[in-house]
Amino acid sequence: MAIEPLAPAGAGVRVVRAWDDGLRSADPLGFPGYTAPASAQESVRTALIELGGRPAVWIDCDFGRAGGTMGAVAGERVVRAFDRAVRAGAPVVQTVSTGGARLQEGMVSLLQMPRTVAAAARHAAAGLRSAAYLRSPTTGGVLASFVSVADLRAAEPGATIGFGGPRVVAEVTGAYPPPTSHTAESALRHGLIDAIVDPGHRWHWLAAAVGAADAGPLVPPPGRPARPGTAPPGQAPYEHLLRARDPERPSGLEWAAWLTDAWVDLGGADPAVRAGLAAIDGRQVVVVAMDRFAGISQPGAPGPGAYRLAQRAVRLAGRLRLPVLTIVDTPGADPRPESEAGGVAGEIARTLLALAELPTPSVCVVVGEGGSGGSVALAHTDRLFLLEGAVFSVIGPEAGAAILYRDPARVPELTRSLRMTPDELLRLGVVDRVLPEDETAVRAAVTQALGHARAGARDVRPHQATAAAVTS
Repeated sequence: MAIEPLAPAGAGVRVVRAWDDGLRSADPLGFPGYTAPASAQESVRTALIELGGRPAVWIDCDFGRAGGTMGAVAGERVVRAFDRAVRAGAPVVQTVSTGGARLQEGMVSLLQMPRTVAAAARHAAAGLRSAAYLRSPTTGGVLASFVSVADLRAAEPGATIGFGGPRVVAEVTGAYPPPTSHTAESALRHGLIDAIVDPGHRWHWLAAAVGAADAGPLVPPPGRPARPGTAPPGQAPYEHLLRARDPERPSGLEWAAWLTDAWVDLGGADPAVRAGLAAIDGRQVVVVAMDRFAGISQPGAPGPGAYRLAQRAVRLAGRLRLPVLTIVDTPGADPRPESEAGGVAGEIARTLLALAELPTPSVCVVVGEGGSGGSVALAHTDRLFLLEGAVFSVIGPEAGAAILYRDPARVPELTRSLRMTPDELLRLGVVDRVLPEDETAVRAAVTQALGHARAGARDVRPHQATAAAVTS
């Protein structure tokens, strides 16, 4: 296997041993005019490599070899590669460009889709990481099998990506897809891949994605608050709420950047929630952060896609045995009809379920406004902290006043009645601790909690708060 076209000098990649170079297709259909490619020209080549100084398994599917199509030999090489990775306790990295199934091998080709997915599932069940880099084109049965179940996926800029290639779409529908479809950029926008990465940086991204190299830091967009708020909390509850909503106050994304040292993005379709494989003081952790400055319909209102990203991140953390940090700041979930049609209530429930089933420790920090079920979806954690300038409430008081009183003038009164300020929440047993708005103090509290929290303790606090609220 030639590494040079795929890993330039200095990329930190070295082939240790190529595998299964003797396999060749037996032409199972006797397809007219088909000549099975020589072993070295098969679409899929596999090898044990050294990546960032650590062993890894490499699967390379190249459109330049037999159109990148997956037949019996390609599928067998993929299956063997995953199973060898399981035995070696090694991650799998994939570089892929493909035209899909090999038509000349018929249903034998199609059977490789479930075979390769099952092999990837065995690798995932062993708690091992995988990452794929998609080149142009990446289509068909390869994309719809082992590639799309990789833990993280990136693509080269402008790559053609789609289950049906553009020519197939034109034949089936009578029209070619628009230029905004079937591209890496469209896939990123819809949360189907995690990043767009220049070809010259693909090996560094792959290494970072599987933990074989240091990732870069999380960098919020320009114009965001640069430091935690320094104004004292408001004396009256309504003043406190308004301060929590102050546009100069940092949100979850800023706190995620301040609390972590490295970050590999998990892509999502709704920027109201960001998630990443991160590091905090040398500890690997999965972080899910709400961002009240971003969103599809309105800033800070997570929709169904935001909660699906949170679920994916939490499930990945559980499989990789990593702790989870969630950061909450939202007035509530997106209430638009489109969000309802997308099943936002069910996605909130499934996010709570993912946290309930998480086998590893979890910590939440409410850094701004915690509003209604849209915020509690990320707060069912083993430890729950609240910044001293934050609030947490059953509902935003504006909506609450509309429900209870039909009188917006009573919003300040209801804010007081809902007991949403830190001292009240601590008294009610809703939160474990109130933290000062200081990066060093918050990082120390989070780091200690991640190291000492007991998975499953998330049930104790709500049970105790409920018991204190019940009389017999």
